[in-house]
Amino acid sequence: MEIRLRSPLARAVLPIAGGLLFFAVLFGITWLMATFATNRSERQVVLGDRTFVVGQVTDVAESIAKNGPILYPDLRDVNGKRSIVIEHNGTDPLKGWQVYYAYPADRTSECLVAQIKQSHTFTDCDGRTLQVDQLQKPSDVTPIVEGQRTLLIDLHG
Repeated sequence: MEIRLRSPLARAVLPIAGGLLFFAVLFGITWLMATFATNRSERQVVLGDRTFVVGQVTDVAESIAKNGPILYPDLRDVNGKRSIVIEHNGTDPLKGWQVYYAYPADRTSECLVAQIKQSHTFTDCDGRTLQVDQLQKPSDVTPIVEGQRTLLIDLHG
């Protein structure tokens, strides 16, 4: 038994209504599957690695001696509050590593510094010229020399 649609209105509306009904059922089934799948799983927050690998201690120390401290922008936030400066003092690449925040010790994190190219000198938000040891020392970021080869920055605190 074949159903024949005689009215032009029925021939125009019923196929569209059938298509809409099909997609509504498909959306409902997909939504139910997604709801079932997410309700059964544990929610787990995975933070990024808390240790940042800078590089080989000899290479990094040589670069700092030639070009000045290394300024790393904040990798977690666009406001730059945790931007850090890595400095090396002395001739032994295994010792003398220092980390500073990229703002003056006598200002807040709102006053970020900019490095003067190939120097150990910075300018702050007020236009003052600062040496690297005038920057804020962090209590929660420390340099680590691993295996007498690799410089890491520990962000654990």
